[in-house]
Amino acid sequence: MLINADVGESFGCWQMGQDALLMPWLDQASIACGFHAGDPAVMVKTVQLALEHRVEMGAHPSYPDLQGFGRRSMAMKPEEVTALIRYQVGALQAIAEAEGGQLGYVKPHGALYNDMMQNEQLLLAVMEAVAGLNRSRSQPLRLMLLAQMDNTQVQQLAEARDLPLYFEAFADRGYQADGWLIPRGQPGALLQTEAEVQQQANRLLRGDPVQADSLCLHGDHPQALAFAEALFQAVKHHAL
Repeated sequence: MLINADVGESFGCWQMGQDALLMPWLDQASIACGFHAGDPAVMVKTVQLALEHRVEMGAHPSYPDLQGFGRRSMAMKPEEVTALIRYQVGALQAIAEAEGGQLGYVKPHGALYNDMMQNEQLLLAVMEAVAGLNRSRSQPLRLMLLAQMDNTQVQQLAEARDLPLYFEAFADRGYQADGWLIPRGQPGALLQTEAEVQQQANRLLRGDPVQADSLCLHGDHPQALAFAEALFQAVKHHAL
């Protein structure tokens, strides 16, 4: 099981998260591309940090919503979403290549991530964006999606586009009985203690309630570093 976190979410002189301290605990870093957070200089610094720690880099594109941190839905046509994804991934890919690295995956952020899991046309727009980028790559980008109790439908859609997937689960978010995340703002949506995160990780490592390839924690959480250490220990002990 891999561990991923959303990083690179500072902007100008405004600092978000503890990326330098968090990165050593990660296998994968989902890097903001400037539309919900981050800026060109932050993107360069975050790519350098990921390369230093040999962490797989992913693009973390979003709706164009800096003020709302990408957590507000926007009415966009599918072709607009496809262009939006390619624009952001292309920018981060150029930075990664200039620094001697490559991106490994794409993980949409916030409201775009949630919306695509509820709207097949939006999901197809995102898939088309990543599949199109893969036509010029020898090593294809994966698309990271929310693991569900039944992933059959999204797997079929991805296979039709020769698009490899990562399925992720959330170590710092609460789950409903049906395998979906508890919506933000509702009780239990955000886990608050290391013990809760470790308990959740142990469940997810057993495939309860969903099967996943990677466990995510949010880099903007005040306890992100402590959560990362707890998550690392849970994964390490599970592997023994």
